[in-house]
Amino acid sequence: MTTETKSPELLSLFQLGDLKLSNRVVLAPLTRARAGAERMPNDLMAEYYSQRSSAGLLITEATVISKQGIGWINSPGIYSKEQGEAWKKIVGAVHDKGSKIFLQLWHCGRASHSAFHGGEQAVAPSAIKLNGEYIHTPEGKKDYEIPRELETDEIPRIVEDYKQAASRAKEAGFDGVEIHSANGYLIDQFLQSKTNKRADRYGGSLENRFCFLQEIVNAATEVWPANRVGVRLSPNGNFNDMGSEDYRETFTYVASQLDKVGLAYLHVVDGLAFGFHELGEPMTLQDFRKVFSGSMMGNCGYTQETAEIAIKEKRADLIAFGRPYISNPDLVDRFRNDWPLAPDADMDVWFSFEKEGYTDFKFYT
Repeated sequence: MTTETKSPELLSLFQLGDLKLSNRVVLAPLTRARAGAERMPNDLMAEYYSQRSSAGLLITEATVISKQGIGWINSPGIYSKEQGEAWKKIVGAVHDKGSKIFLQLWHCGRASHSAFHGGEQAVAPSAIKLNGEYIHTPEGKKDYEIPRELETDEIPRIVEDYKQAASRAKEAGFDGVEIHSANGYLIDQFLQSKTNKRADRYGGSLENRFCFLQEIVNAATEVWPANRVGVRLSPNGNFNDMGSEDYRETFTYVASQLDKVGLAYLHVVDGLAFGFHELGEPMTLQDFRKVFSGSMMGNCGYTQETAEIAIKEKRADLIAFGRPYISNPDLVDRFRNDWPLAPDADMDVWFSFEKEGYTDFKFYT
């Protein structure tokens, strides 16, 4: 790092548990849909992650833990031994560049469709339909459907799926795992009162709604040390038809309980660029700092300048960048050298399923 950089905090070394990161820039998890119909990690994905390995930490795109968890075309999986083996080339490519990489664990819950499941309904904590325009499926655009409410005795099987996925991630050489509890997917659906109307021990009170995530964290920390497990939350988001009146109470409680675990980090989508439910004032990283004492990661809409300020003011320890990393694979070098950023990529090529809009963005010259 040169002394002339205008981001001395953002580009400084950071000790994340027992991992030494070369800077505080994180590649945010970005669903890029290049794993094919078999959901198999591949050489193209290895090239993509390798290109962006100047980040201190990379978090993979959301990766489904089971066939039941699928809800996105061509997203990768880690529910088979073959998939676990295939991830090794990606982990190796990142490690060869001197960076660290966590695998994000995912179950879509109601944000799915029967077209992904041979005609079987998607599952959710409660049978409440997602109010959205449409979902992309293998059969084209479809209307969202009413999901099937999970039986109480089915839930331990899903927790076990998370544990097995965490174990495969460890065998593949990942440095840790992130539990995707944000953006209206299954865990978030359990956490929020809008989507969880259950009458069993997984619904009703805050304590009960937190129970599913707590069991998953406990399962993951049977495989990994707690300081190699992160959790992602989106307290302000309306993506996938989310947003509950008691969001402040809910996410303050969740963060306070997670503080007891000794996690690697709490990853909070605090920015509003991904949508805001407008049910009150947005929750900030300062709100979470009051109840969570571990490493904090901010995300969504940050620029180099705002990221530097957030770290300097100790609101965040790490900042995850999403869209800027799509068209700027050398984002850290651009920050370090004050080089201009390439314009955001056209969304039409984000999910081309090929190298276009994925690995063909140029490094700065």
